[in-house]
Amino acid sequence: MGTERKREVRMGEFASRILVVDDDSIVAESMAEFLRAEGYEAATALNAGEALESLAEAEKTPPASGQPIRPFSLVISDVSMPGTDGLALLREIKRRHRGVVVLMVTGYGTIESAVEAVRLGAVDYLTKPVVDDELRIALERALKQQALLAENQVLRQRLDGRLSLDNIVGTDPRMQRIYELVEAVAPSRTTVLMTGESGTGKSLIAHAIHHHSPRAGKPYVEISCGSIPETLLESELFGHVKGAFTGAHADKVGRFLAASGGTIFLDEINSASPGMQLKLLRVLQERKFEPVGSTQTIEVDVRVVLASNQPLEQLVASGQFRQDLYYRINVVKIELPPLRDRISDIPILAEHFLAKFARDLGKQIAGFSPEAMNALQRYQYPGNVRELQNVIERAAVLSRRPIISAEDLPPSVLGQAPELTLRRATNDEGEDLPWVPMPLEEALREPEKRILLRALKANHWNRQKTADQLGINRTTLYKKLKAHGLAGPDDRMAG
Repeated sequence: MGTERKREVRMGEFASRILVVDDDSIVAESMAEFLRAEGYEAATALNAGEALESLAEAEKTPPASGQPIRPFSLVISDVSMPGTDGLALLREIKRRHRGVVVLMVTGYGTIESAVEAVRLGAVDYLTKPVVDDELRIALERALKQQALLAENQVLRQRLDGRLSLDNIVGTDPRMQRIYELVEAVAPSRTTVLMTGESGTGKSLIAHAIHHHSPRAGKPYVEISCGSIPETLLESELFGHVKGAFTGAHADKVGRFLAASGGTIFLDEINSASPGMQLKLLRVLQERKFEPVGSTQTIEVDVRVVLASNQPLEQLVASGQFRQDLYYRINVVKIELPPLRDRISDIPILAEHFLAKFARDLGKQIAGFSPEAMNALQRYQYPGNVRELQNVIERAAVLSRRPIISAEDLPPSVLGQAPELTLRRATNDEGEDLPWVPMPLEEALREPEKRILLRALKANHWNRQKTADQLGINRTTLYKKLKAHGLAGPDDRMAG
C-alpha cells in the first residue's frame, strides 16, 4: 500500500503539501511523519496563530533569487486547542485562504461538533485515535476536493477576465458612455433593456452587468426568444409539470426558476407573442408565475436584462408589442451602435481579436498591413463585431506570414471598395433600388459619413485641409466626426 500510495501522490511534479495543526507537538510530528511516509510533504504548527502565519508565508510571492515556497493544499487541525480553537481556525482559513481545504480531528468527537465543522466548510471529520486507513481515505477525498477547488478558481479567473469591462474593447465615445452606464446600473436590480443590431455585443454587455453585480456568484441564464418556437417558449421560461401537454413526461424547471437569485437575459424579446408578452409583464411586476399545467404560484428573485434587435418603439406604434410591457422594461436603456458607425474602433478591435487568435493558434502575428487595415475599415459589417471577429479568425488561420495582408481577408471584405459603397443606394448598373421609407436626416447620414472619410483619407487625415476643402470650419468638422464615430475620445483635431 505504501509504495503504491507514494507512486500515486508523486504522479504530478510535486507531492501535495499538508499542514498539521495540534497543540501537542508529539501528536503533530507523529502525524507529519506518517504523511511523509505516504509520499506527502508535511509541516507542523502548534496553534492557530502559527498555522495562519505558515499559510500566509507559503502564499507570498518568493524573491527572484530564492526558491518558491509552494502553498499548502490541506490543513489537518485538532478541534480542541488553547486560545483560538480549531473551529475558529477553520473560519479564518475559509476567509483568508479559499484554495485550502481543512480536515478536522478531535479526541472528544460529538455529533454537534462534527456538524458544526462541516457547516463551516471542513471536508471531513475524524476522531482520535486516528486509524491509518481512515486517514488515507479522508486524505484522498480531501485532496480530490482541493484539486476541484483549484480548478474552479482558475476557471473563475479566466471567466473574470473574459467578462471584465476591460474585455469590451472600444474607444468610441458612445461605447465609453455604455461602459459607464454598465458600471452604474450593475449594482442594482433594475431592469435593463438593450437595443442594437445583431452582433453588436448585447450578450457580452448582459454578462458584464451580471458579473459586476452582487449576484455575480449566482446563476446567469441566457435565452434567445427568437430561436425557440412559440409553443415551447412558455415551457422554457416557466417550466411545466408532468402531463401538461403531449410529450411532458416529467416536471421541468423553467429558466426563470433556474436563474433565481441571479440574472436572466432575454434576447430578441421583440419576437415574443402577445400572450407571452402578457406573462412576461406579470413576472416583471410581481416576480411570480405558474409553470405550464400547474396552479402553483412560484415566486422568484431574479434580475431581468432584455435585448431587442428591432426598434421597440416602432413595434409599439404598429401594435406588435405591448405598450405597458415596453414602459415596464424601458427603465434603463442601452443602445449599442453598429460597427459601421464607430469606424475608429475597428483597428483596436481587429488587433484585440488578432492577439487572441494568434495566441490560441500558437502563431507569431505582429499586426496588419496598411492595405489590409484599409480594407477592414472600408467594409460595412452587416454582422457587426461578431462578423469582424470571424473575419480576423479566418485571417489568423490562413496567414503564413507575420503580418496579415489583404490576401488573407475574405473576398467580401476586399470587394467593397469606396467607389462601390458610394453607390449603395443603386445596383451595379446605377439604377435606383426600391425606396425604403426613412427620415431624410437618416438617409443622408451614411453618404455624409463616406464623403468625410474620403476627404480625410485624401488629405492624409489632416483636419484643417479637410475642413477647408469641404467649405466648413474645424469645429463643424469635429462635431460631424464625433457624430459619425470617426473621432476618438482623445482626438483634439490636431493638424
